[in-house]
Amino acid sequence: MTIKTLRVFGLLFTLTMGLTSLTAASFAQKPPPNGGGPDLHESQIKSAGAYKMLGEVWVDNWFRLWVNGTALLEDSVSLTTERSFNAERFEFNTNLPMTLAFEFRDFMENETGLEYVGTRRQQLGDGGAIAQFKDASSGRLLTATGADWKCLTVQSAPADATCARERKPDPSLPVCAQRKTAVPENWTSPDFDDSAWPAASVHSAREVGPKDGYDRITWGPSAELIWGPDLKTDNIVYCRVTVGR
Repeated sequence: MTIKTLRVFGLLFTLTMGLTSLTAASFAQKPPPNGGGPDLHESQIKSAGAYKMLGEVWVDNWFRLWVNGTALLEDSVSLTTERSFNAERFEFNTNLPMTLAFEFRDFMENETGLEYVGTRRQQLGDGGAIAQFKDASSGRLLTATGADWKCLTVQSAPADATCARERKPDPSLPVCAQRKTAVPENWTSPDFDDSAWPAASVHSAREVGPKDGYDRITWGPSAELIWGPDLKTDNIVYCRVTVGR
């Protein structure tokens, strides 16, 4: 048997095993083998308003932002990109007071909250987010993430960390079960009453372990890393703050 023939058989075996593993589990998302995108993405967004703002955001892994109830920006690197760590710096116009509403997501392959399902790296991921907003002309800081923000966890999983040791993790298993909270209507609106939402949980850089893009931004001393109470099991978190003049 020639070397070329052996290589062909090897390729066929690899493809067969790959297809078998894909049909063995129903994945909601699957990251591609390689990461992509710059670690700092800069943009200017056309929007209406009397004030020009500079926003800077870093999230593990992905975010979507609304300003005064209107969608403004989505993370430039897809959530399904493996190791989608990057920062965003952007300018936009708005009016004050200004309500910022973020949807933060940590990557999960299915509703168990795990990543790298079916591989030796199967594990719980972890989240974390930091943001600051300044007057683009003067550089004056208007707001930065901290305990004064309100954050609601709308999806958390797994119920127990031992789910990561399951050969076939599934949300129907008690240890892999998810907890979901109904998404409130109009939660991005300035008129939405978020008084019942918990305060954002502040986490240290050591706990979060911020990666690519984080160090490309000079964070103000009041900017803190926030998330839900649990960095590992809180997978989808909605956060809000209203900024005055």
